[in-house]
Amino acid sequence: MRPDPTGPLRGLRVVDLTRAVSGPFCTMLLADLGADVVKIEPPSGDLPRFSGPFTKDDTERGIGGLFGSINRNKRGIVLDLTTPDGRDTVLRLVDRADVLVENFRPGVMERLGLAYEELHARNPRMVYAAIRGFGDPRTGKSPYLDWPAYDIVAQAMGGMLSMTGPTETEPMRTGPTIGDLYPAILAAAGLLAALHHARETGVGQFVDVAMMDSVLSLCETAVYRYSYTGVVTRPSGNSHPQLAPFDIYPTRDGTCAIAAPTSKHWQLLCQVMGREDLIDDERTRANLNRVTNADFVRQLMTDWTTQRTTAEIVAALGGRVPVGPVNDAADLFDDPHVHARRMLVAVEQAGDARPVVYADCPLRFTETPAGIYRRPPLLGEHQDEVLAELDDER
Repeated sequence: MRPDPTGPLRGLRVVDLTRAVSGPFCTMLLADLGADVVKIEPPSGDLPRFSGPFTKDDTERGIGGLFGSINRNKRGIVLDLTTPDGRDTVLRLVDRADVLVENFRPGVMERLGLAYEELHARNPRMVYAAIRGFGDPRTGKSPYLDWPAYDIVAQAMGGMLSMTGPTETEPMRTGPTIGDLYPAILAAAGLLAALHHARETGVGQFVDVAMMDSVLSLCETAVYRYSYTGVVTRPSGNSHPQLAPFDIYPTRDGTCAIAAPTSKHWQLLCQVMGREDLIDDERTRANLNRVTNADFVRQLMTDWTTQRTTAEIVAALGGRVPVGPVNDAADLFDDPHVHARRMLVAVEQAGDARPVVYADCPLRFTETPAGIYRRPPLLGEHQDEVLAELDDER
């Protein structure tokens, strides 16, 4: 862990009214970059806080694994937004804030008396960002506006499941919660763009990110392919419909990824495999030929990879042809790249619980290093500290 926040967003004040996954991941990115993020939870706490997993020596059980991973670097307070005191405290935080982020369903903030228009009138320079399943009517009213949404719904309706899976009849959800995490990343990028505008003009704005829209934009290949050719992209396993070889191949002891769609990489691959005859073969000479003869290329590759271990293949191709082992979580903990880049960070926990490891911020800066500097907060841990700062600024 870093001793203090040193990222490029130091001094940025963020009011975090988010919950679950998408919103907290967005504000986590801001906190990793140095922003002072005050996470506001209801008295019962954010649901992932108590849903685990917990280490065996964690007797307090107040910071579950998911909650901790996406709420590190934040200060935490508890407010009941349905009460006048809770609402008043939010307004006082808004008065000094640069950013507010929430991911409630449409209409919730209005019912709480905290609508964007009221907050904008109170602090015109503040940027307000919202992540919802199907967006906000301020920028385009969806017929699904009031539908609840989770990651798998966003992946399904945004098009991702239709093009992911082992076969055309087996759509499959991606392992990471892309339907939550990608909207969060876009929201962070959008609110930083709005902040730039606000600092030039003094005027903040509403930043609206829909989970379905975000996943649709991530499926841009399927969109342009259908527009150009009328072809609907279907699941094709791990292969690529326009590049070959570009796949996951079985090895003697596992699997590995190999990609050699360019002439240069195909020639190098053929040389390593001892099949120089295929460099100018009409079936494999160019990428288009190899795509046309994809079954032949896959069988060729499989015959070669299954005679070797993953380590032998990586040693033979590494640095010459794009190649990599299919790492699981345990492999990541041992990978030399991960260690060299310091992508795994041991983070202290509350009470007597042992430190746990989180994935660090992947954004690197030469002058303003970002990363994890504070463990996730216990419920209401920074209540007195944050309220005292509000009193001092009156």
